[in-house]
Amino acid sequence: MKKKKFCTALGFLAVFVIWTAALRLIDVQAIGPQGSAVGFATLNGMVHRLTGVHMQLYIMTDWLSLVPVAFGLGFAWLGLTQWIKRKSIRKVDRSILILGAFYLVTLAAYVFFERYAVNYRPVLIEGYLEASYPSSTTLLVLCVMPTAMMQLRGRIKNRALRQAVTGAIISFTVFMVAGRLVSGVHWLTDIIGGILLGTGLVMTYDSLIGGKIHE
Repeated sequence: MKKKKFCTALGFLAVFVIWTAALRLIDVQAIGPQGSAVGFATLNGMVHRLTGVHMQLYIMTDWLSLVPVAFGLGFAWLGLTQWIKRKSIRKVDRSILILGAFYLVTLAAYVFFERYAVNYRPVLIEGYLEASYPSSTTLLVLCVMPTAMMQLRGRIKNRALRQAVTGAIISFTVFMVAGRLVSGVHWLTDIIGGILLGTGLVMTYDSLIGGKIHE
């Protein structure tokens, strides 16, 4: 099962690389602000005209992105307290240590695509043209919330509470991804790129911990 999950994760990551390359080659047109070029321009332009721009939704999803940040800090604190109590980093739950490495990889992906922009937003943000691929909010939510769900499923003993938390996390994740698209601050291809990369990274994490949360 671990091998199957890992192979599936590699598949998603490979599709993400192909998708990213395709964005630089297929139907590239200057349809963005300040004449910025965008791949899959016909599709992206059509979806953007359908959604329009809703800055209030953009601001809401921006503020709500603090929720996955809080989850990340919470698990970092958990790892730190285990390290202090058990007096050895080797005694920290393996799934938490891998989660820390996973967060670093996610951060590295974010920094990379901020520095090497594939394309830019369909709107100016406070007068500036910002890199938008892959959607960083989508990537953040899809990396942190599913891994948080995996952790909490193994740590919450009460079944009803566990199901409620799982449902809340899934609903929040769907709202954030859909909200980011509908807000009109991203191209459709930005959202798809975030989904592909986020899914590939999360499945890699899942394959590495093998469903084992506690040592």
